[in-house]
Amino acid sequence: MRKLAIVTTVIFLAAFTSCKEKAKEAEKEIEEEVTEVVKEVEEVTSKEINFELEPKSDSKARGKVEFTETDGKVTMKAKIAGLSPGTHAIHIHEKADCSSEDGKSTGGHWNPTMEPHGKWGDENGYHKGDIGNFEADDNGTGMVSITTDEWCIGCGDEKKDILGKAIIVHQGVDDFTSQPSGAAGARVSCGGIIQ
Repeated sequence: MRKLAIVTTVIFLAAFTSCKEKAKEAEKEIEEEVTEVVKEVEEVTSKEINFELEPKSDSKARGKVEFTETDGKVTMKAKIAGLSPGTHAIHIHEKADCSSEDGKSTGGHWNPTMEPHGKWGDENGYHKGDIGNFEADDNGTGMVSITTDEWCIGCGDEKKDILGKAIIVHQGVDDFTSQPSGAAGARVSCGGIIQ
C-alpha cells in the first residue's frame, strides 16, 4: 500500500511538472505570437520617411519632407524655403538620384500608369507624381500637404510605391497641360525618397 502511495505521488508530481512546463512553453509561444502581431500592426498602420531637399540649378531652395503612411493612406508634408515669392510646382520624379547640379538625374515624372500629365485627380489622367503647385510667401517659404491612397511606402506595388523616387521642386508653375511635365521650369530643389 505504501509503495502504491509513493508511485501515485511520483506520477502525480511528474504529471504536475510536465503540465507546468507545457503551460510555460504555451505561454512563451503566445507571447512570441503577440509580439509578432504587434510588429505587423505597427508596420501596417504607420510608416514614416523624413528627408531634406537640397538646392539645385544654382538656387537657394532647401526644405524638409515627411511621408507618413497610416491605414492605407500616405500623407506628404513639405516645407520649402529659399524660393522666389510666387507659385512653384512640386512633383515626384522617377529616381532618387539628386547627384546632378540641375536635378535631371532624377529622370522624368513618376508615371507608372502611363497616363498623360495633368492636374492631380483630373478625370483626363495624371501622373502618380503630379502633386501640383503651391505658393511661396514674400519670404520665399511655402508648404505642401497632400493625402492619398494612390501611394504607399515600401509596399512593393510598382504602381503605388514611392520608395526609390525623388521630390523635385520647380522654379515655375505647372500648367497641367504641357506634355510631358507641365512646363514648370528649372528644378530648384531635390530630395530622394529613401529609408
